[in-house]
Amino acid sequence: MKKAFPLVLAAAVLLLPGCREERLSVDTESTIPVKAEELKAKGIQEFVTATGTAFAVRDVPLKTEQAGRYRLCQNPRTGRPFRMRDAVRKGEILVALENPEFANQTAIESRKLQKESAEREFTKQRSVHEKGGITLKELTDAEKAFLDANYAYENAALALKKLEVRAPFDGILVDLPHISEGRWVETNTLVAEVMDYARLYADLTLPGKDMDRLAQGQRVVVSDYGQPGISLSGVLTQFSPALDPESRMFKFRIEIPNPGLRLKPGSFIKAEIVVREKAGAFVLPKSVILDRRGAKTVFVVERGIALERRIQTGIENVDEVEVADGLKAGERVVVEGFETLRDRTRVKIVE
Repeated sequence: MKKAFPLVLAAAVLLLPGCREERLSVDTESTIPVKAEELKAKGIQEFVTATGTAFAVRDVPLKTEQAGRYRLCQNPRTGRPFRMRDAVRKGEILVALENPEFANQTAIESRKLQKESAEREFTKQRSVHEKGGITLKELTDAEKAFLDANYAYENAALALKKLEVRAPFDGILVDLPHISEGRWVETNTLVAEVMDYARLYADLTLPGKDMDRLAQGQRVVVSDYGQPGISLSGVLTQFSPALDPESRMFKFRIEIPNPGLRLKPGSFIKAEIVVREKAGAFVLPKSVILDRRGAKTVFVVERGIALERRIQTGIENVDEVEVADGLKAGERVVVEGFETLRDRTRVKIVE
């Protein structure tokens, strides 16, 4: 028995390095590579989303108010006739009509002379009345004659202006139907369209269940499906208290400031109404949150070990969710490679 003991001890010593090597290889193989991000505070918003079409707040088709021969006017800033996409100023003449017969019927020069003559007579009679030379009735008759002559002249001037098509406000010339120079056009002919789309609006709809979540003045994030790089901030201006009896939807309106005219009228837009928001929240991608036995969990890394942590969530949107409880600032949350993890799994953080 005494001789056997040294042999057993020697065998154990020989086997010991092999056991150590085997245990080390197992530890190395069980270490799982993951990506982790440090938890930091940031802002988060919760949205209600609707889609629709954006329109210019001011959009006026311009039609002729009198018949005449068509003449397209020159743009004073370019020195050439107006074209679509030109900026126009309020009051600028875009199209002029020539109709000598109508102009003669207004007799504007004759009415101008009548007005000037009546004004001189009224001024004279007022001076005489102050000296007691005429009665108040005579002065009143002179004043009435002047007013009637002035109204007649102003009406003639207004009639002549019907031969001019002017820009009603500062805007962009978005339509200019082709009409040959000198062609006779009738009354009510469309000759131009001017838009001011420095501000846009959209009438949208949402299900009735969302009505109580909306309020006038809420911020709206607007993006253009046709131009993915465009994102603008708008505001909810009004909404209906009634539901459509067929669709059970209600109507609301948003307005969108459009600096640089980046968003075009007629664009198909997505409007995300901010119904809740919070600054300085702990926010995670929804994709990293697991549902374990009815509880929401994530994995955090401490000293090379992945620890499963239950959390409580708050505000959320399509991509992100607020962590209301369960995590602290600075903790490293596993964002890739968490699918196969279990509590207290050994992990290695990779870039």
